[in-house]
Amino acid sequence: MLYRSAKMVTAPLVRLLWLPKVEGREHVPANGPAILASNHLSVLDSFFLPALLRRPMRFVAKKEYFTGNRLTATWMGAMGTMPIDRENASAAQAMLDSAVEVLNAGEMFGIYPEGTRSPDGRLYRGKIGVAWLTLTTGAPVIPVAMLGTERVLPPGTSVPRLHRFGIRLGAPMTFTGDAASARDRRDVTDEVMTAIQKLSGQEYVPRYAASVKNAT
Repeated sequence: MLYRSAKMVTAPLVRLLWLPKVEGREHVPANGPAILASNHLSVLDSFFLPALLRRPMRFVAKKEYFTGNRLTATWMGAMGTMPIDRENASAAQAMLDSAVEVLNAGEMFGIYPEGTRSPDGRLYRGKIGVAWLTLTTGAPVIPVAMLGTERVLPPGTSVPRLHRFGIRLGAPMTFTGDAASARDRRDVTDEVMTAIQKLSGQEYVPRYAASVKNAT
């Protein structure tokens, strides 16, 4: 009920202020589990994508979003966003275990394979969590490209700007393999990132975004 109320307020507001263009809605299944794997350009990605899809979905976000701005924390909680401590490996696995429960219940789960926002608008190497999820649950992966959201809320700013953005969804991808196999997890992750790159048109960087951020 809280999710529905939050979406009823958010979705019309997003459409009115930013006039978003959403392509590929037909790729989102009407029911059943699905993993939405998206590039990550802005903190607002976690607001915009759930607001503009017909079906409810769950996202993860770094725990700092839940301890900073009270409005942001309240909205994320209402939309079912799950906090994650990106510095704690056991917490990351606990998040993935929770995601398995979401998918096994027939719901949709959103994940950013890059693990963090792009520091410069390019697409970075994906982490293997998305592969582990699809190989563990059998849920299809829907690649997602967020387009122009970094111009709505540029890094280091706190007030959104009125700039149009887009969302492009690709065809569902299904995989077979062993979730315990490092090679299978890597191959699946790389295939998902290739699909995201084709949708977004971003330059691909074969490095983890977090390592680039830590080096600056």
